[in-house]
Parts: sequence; C-alpha cells; structure tokens
Amino acid sequence: MYTQISNPMDYRVALYIRLSKEDDNEKESESITNQRSLLNDFARQHRLDVFDTYIDDGWSGTSFDRPGFLRMIGDIESQKVNMVITKDMSRLGRDYIQTGYYLERFFPEKRVRYISLLDGVDTGIDSTINDITPFKAIMNDMYAKDISKKITSVKRDKQKKGLFIGGKAPYGYKLSDTQKNTIVIDEEAAAVVRLMFGLALGGKSCREIAIILNDEGVPTPAQYANLKVSVKGPYSGRWSAERVTFTLKNETYIGNMVQGRTRKINYKLKKCRKLPPEEWTVVENTHDPLISCEDFEKVGMLIESRKHTRSRTHDYLLKGIIHCAECGYPLGVIMRTLSGGRQTLYFVCRTYQRFTSYRKCTCHCIRVDIVTEAIINKVREICQQYLDRKDCEEIVDSETQKANTDNNREKELARTLAQIDTLTKQLDKMYADKLSGILDDGDFQRIYMKIKNERAKLQERVKKLEAIKTDEIIPSQVVDELIQRFLNTAECNKELIVSLIERIELTEDKEVRIFFRFKQIEAKSHLQ
Repeated sequence: MYTQISNPMDYRVALYIRLSKEDDNEKESESITNQRSLLNDFARQHRLDVFDTYIDDGWSGTSFDRPGFLRMIGDIESQKVNMVITKDMSRLGRDYIQTGYYLERFFPEKRVRYISLLDGVDTGIDSTINDITPFKAIMNDMYAKDISKKITSVKRDKQKKGLFIGGKAPYGYKLSDTQKNTIVIDEEAAAVVRLMFGLALGGKSCREIAIILNDEGVPTPAQYANLKVSVKGPYSGRWSAERVTFTLKNETYIGNMVQGRTRKINYKLKKCRKLPPEEWTVVENTHDPLISCEDFEKVGMLIESRKHTRSRTHDYLLKGIIHCAECGYPLGVIMRTLSGGRQTLYFVCRTYQRFTSYRKCTCHCIRVDIVTEAIINKVREICQQYLDRKDCEEIVDSETQKANTDNNREKELARTLAQIDTLTKQLDKMYADKLSGILDDGDFQRIYMKIKNERAKLQERVKKLEAIKTDEIIPSQVVDELIQRFLNTAECNKELIVSLIERIELTEDKEVRIFFRFKQIEAKSHLQ
C-alpha cells in the first residue's frame, strides 16, 4: 500500500498529527486518535524507531506557529529526528508557501525524509508523485481559503441577525448560560457603566471620570475579565479618558448589538484592521439596555460639545518630534501665565499629566522657547562643523570610499542575481528536455545536481551580500543643501527641522538628546 523502506534502522521518526478544531471528547479528538493509530501501524509494519509523536489538536493549518510543530522542528534542528510522517500533506500545513519551504528547502537541507501516507509522497525515493506535491499544497491552501470564506460568511450572517459571536461579552454584560449567542446584564460591571453615565450627565468630563474610577480602585474591563496584557505600557491597569469615551459612545448599552468593528487582513494573518463606523454591523433592540436612549443621546451631545472647547492647538516648531526619554510618549504643552500677564508654553509629559497621582512618570516641565532655542543653536553648531571641509576632509574621504564600496557591492549583487536567474532557466529547460525524452534520467540527475549546487553557492553569496550592514548614504549634495538652507534661514521652519532631525528626547534632568537622520552629520547629540 505504501512505500517500502529498505533501511529502517537509519531513521529516527517523528509522527506529526494535527486537527483544526477540537471535538467534544474530553481527552483528544477522534480524528487525532485515528491519525495516531494509522501512523503507529505504518511505523510497526516497517520496523521504524519512533522518536516522538507531535500533536497539535485544534490548530489551523494556515499557521505554522503551533506548539507541537515547533517542538518537532526543534528536534530536527538538534538532529534527533531525520524522518517525518503525516497522514497527508494537509496535516503538515495548508499554506502552500510555507509548506513548500519545508518540503523543498528545510527538510532537504536537514536531510529529513518526509512521508505523506495517503498522498503517496516520499522524498526518499524518486517518484513522479513527488513532482506534483506543489500542486497538492496549492489545493490544500485553496481548501483553507474556501473554508475561511464560508466561516466568515456564516459569522457575518449571524451578526446581521443580531447574534453575539464574540468570545468575551462587552463590559457590563456576560454570555447567557441558557441561550447561545446571547448576552445578558452582568450587574456588578453594569453598576460601573451606569455610574459612568451618571457622572457624565452630572457634567464630569471623560478625563475626570477616569480619575474618579482610578481613585476608587475600579478594575478596568481587561482586569475584570482577567485578560492578560502582552505588552504593558504606562497606562496598563488604569482607566483612561479614551476608554471612558469609548464606553459612553457604545450603542451596546442602549440595547443595540454592535459588531464588526475590525476585519482580518486575510485568512492567513491574525492581524486585523479597524473599520470606519459606517461599516460596522449594528442591530437594534437585541438585548436589555443599561441606559435609556435619552440619556445616551445627552451624554453624546456633551462629549461632542467639549470637542470645541478643546479644539485649540498650540503650534510650535518641535511638535511631533520631541518625546519623553523615560516613557517614550510625545511631549504635550500647557499654557502658563507669567508675571506681567505674559503667556508662555511649557513642555510637559503627557503620561505624568494624565496619571499624576500614580507616579507613572515625571513632569519634565520646561519652557518651549528655551528648549527650541537651545536645539536650534546646537544644530547650527553641528551643521557649521559639517560644512567646514578643512576639518572634515577625513570624514569626506571615508564616506567616498564607503560609497564606492557600496557601489561595487550592488554591482556584484545584481550580477549574482542574474547568474542565478540564468541557472534557474537552465534547470527549467533541462526538466522539459527530460519530460520530452531528450535527456535520460542518468544525465538529468548528473547535470541537475551540478547546476543546483552551483546555484546554491550563488544564493549563499547573495545572502552574504544582502546581510552586509551599510548605512544609507544620502548623496552629499542633498545633505549640503539641507544644511545650507538651515544656516541661511533666519527663522527655522518645521520642514527643515524634520528633514534634519529624526527624534528629540527630553530627560527628567532636562537633558535634551538630538537624533539626526543622516550619519554624515552626527549620530546623536546631547545638551543640557
């Protein structure tokens, strides 16, 4: 029924088993049990030494980030395994690009023999079945794409019917124990939502409501649901004005089911993109409301009215490029009135401003004009030094030599890629000659291996050339022009500053760090 293995003692076998969805069995899926039995029977019949069995139950084949599969790859890397057996190729994976990589590149490089029982694929023998494995991988991928479309269609249909399809109910609600795809009021969290709307109707701003909730120690929605946060920032575990605003503008609390705010980029990626509100799926009167429509509309109008009071923006030269060195967030500004009634802008850390009582960061308060003037003077000084060719001859020579080296590297890279392309075309022609009978198997194998080895050497050379770390060399005249414009401009404009400076950081001790865009000028500069 299957291929014959003449030297079973030479192999240490990995049996790989996968199923996309778990069934209702408490121990393991029935399909998993069947796959295990099939693979073990094959190993016994051919007297193979099974090193381990690797199982991914409930993992999609479109992703290769599976615990069992990664453990098997680790054992292959450690040379503990040199044969992999699966029930069929779709068990290995349904992404034809990644599947092709393991079948055509990884397994051959690691000298691993791969056997797919039901497909008849065996990389250890010369078989015409092996030649069509790429097409099988594409078919498996198309199956996964088709399944994804069907699942997405079913989910959208449920959304349009007002059925809840999420894994976690919105804050203030919980999943019903009796009705599937239905949410019911969670009184403990609902009390917090009602409190937020009550405070908003009482005239409190979203920022003030967030401060009240933090002062009272109210758990955030993520904390209440015991969700793990992968990346913790300075706002983690705290209510923010944005979180409060989202809650107060959420139609879920007036009994409308709001879903479909995000959509996956495609069936192979886990990343999602946010959709505009007009593309959301909203179904009215699907569950018990927490807030009356009248109160919801009043709160919405209050939030909108405050946009105008906060619409003022202070324009300043360093806006968007100066950051807090401690927390990394862009610095904000505040207006203060000095003696004589003169109003002056001050830089302030936004994290400190929003969470002052929680010591998340420090104030970093300093006058905007002082920092701006110091930065401009420092940049002028550095630019003048750069343009002084007598003092910079060594830098210019070094950059010129480096540019020449890079040009040679680019030429060699282009030449090598062209040679690889020529060899690939030769291989394609040879394969056509073999199919037409012009070349017999012996000559084909001999010439094929020779060209393939030559191509492999060139591909390694390409990797080395691409791995060479080189700074981007901006043409000298471009940098000179920018610097000359900067020095000649009485009042520096934003476009020039952004063109020369990538980032500015202000430390707690009022030290300013300047990071330039061009290595020719200077990597970074610090000033007090």
